[in-house]
Amino acid sequence: MAQSFKTLPGFRDFYPAECAARNYVFDVWRSVARRYGFAEYEGPILEPTHLYQRKSGDEIVNQLFNFEDKGERDVAMRPELTPTLARMAAARQRDFRKPLRWFSIGQFFRYERHQKGRGREFYQFNCDILGEDSVIADAELVALSIDLMRELGFTKEDFRIRLSDRNAWVEFASRSGVAEGSLSTFLQIIDKIGRTPEDKTNEQLAALGLSLDAIKAFMQSGPEASDSLAEILVNLEFRGLSEYVEVDLSIVRGLAYYTGPVFEIFDIGKGMRAVAGGGRYDQLVQLIGSVDMPACGFAMGDMVITDLIRETEVPAQKLEAAVMERSSIDFYLIVADSERAGEAVGVAQLLRGAGYRVTFPFTPMKVGKQFQAAEQSGAKRAVVVGSEYPQLSIKNLEERSESISSLDSLLSDVSE
Repeated sequence: MAQSFKTLPGFRDFYPAECAARNYVFDVWRSVARRYGFAEYEGPILEPTHLYQRKSGDEIVNQLFNFEDKGERDVAMRPELTPTLARMAAARQRDFRKPLRWFSIGQFFRYERHQKGRGREFYQFNCDILGEDSVIADAELVALSIDLMRELGFTKEDFRIRLSDRNAWVEFASRSGVAEGSLSTFLQIIDKIGRTPEDKTNEQLAALGLSLDAIKAFMQSGPEASDSLAEILVNLEFRGLSEYVEVDLSIVRGLAYYTGPVFEIFDIGKGMRAVAGGGRYDQLVQLIGSVDMPACGFAMGDMVITDLIRETEVPAQKLEAAVMERSSIDFYLIVADSERAGEAVGVAQLLRGAGYRVTFPFTPMKVGKQFQAAEQSGAKRAVVVGSEYPQLSIKNLEERSESISSLDSLLSDVSE
């Protein structure tokens, strides 16, 4: 019995429609990033495992696809891009004018439990500003993330940017007598405060000499908790984007390398988790590349945002239209006289040379079958090559109309 093969758990096949949907999201990511003056870059999929351990510690190994290569090097398939970015920026930081405004769209791998919106392989948009310590850079990234969502078809009724500042919590902890060695534990408690039962949170805070009531009271301080938050909000108000943003001090981002303002994009009403997030990480380039370079950035994965697109009316319509456009062709070439098959492929190449998407049957087929294939292909028009070549017939398959052309005037006729 023949063995049947299935996709590995957490990995995906991209058939043409799925691939068109993915590429539509990529195009939106790319066009908005370029609109903001960002340049595209890319790094290797395989990196030394130590690079990720340097950033996240030994516990990261459990989430990696890592192995020893034929050169006896411990390597890993990248789970994220920020360490690679830090390495690249540090290596050639003198070759580029600051600040660096870089973005990337790439594939990543994490060995973790497969669930809705999260797989073991995924694509991710990364957008970062390096070499700038002004919080206006943070505001720029928030603005870019808002425009990404709007370009995909979402409105202020569909999503919200939740903005916070880890430094506000660091200062709160210092005022409250939390020992410096317990700061990481404290931030992890705050990060999980909405997902942990209150009695357990109270117990954890009490071990640090704090109470949940004090934490809740501080959360009510809003923009007053941080000068950085206030400045970012004023900047976004000048841009006309403040209605998309709210201060939520429960957002601290679990990763320890964040050093200032942080934000996440949450949907409204769909019950999903955050679809993107990021913040300031001023010490990472120093940690990895021994170069002092402030930085901030955010990332958005393709799986969660595509799920949200499909569950939201207007974005779903835009996605469907984009998939149809990418899957259709401009002309189907109908060979009404098999003796003119050679001339027909010449017509096809003439149209392709002018930038049109063209296909035709490879083997002889009845004309009726060819018209049926033309409509199934999504072609808008058909060009019929018959025995009277070089006279040609152009049929508009949507309007059911017809016009006569010739080989010499075909390009000008179809452009009209």
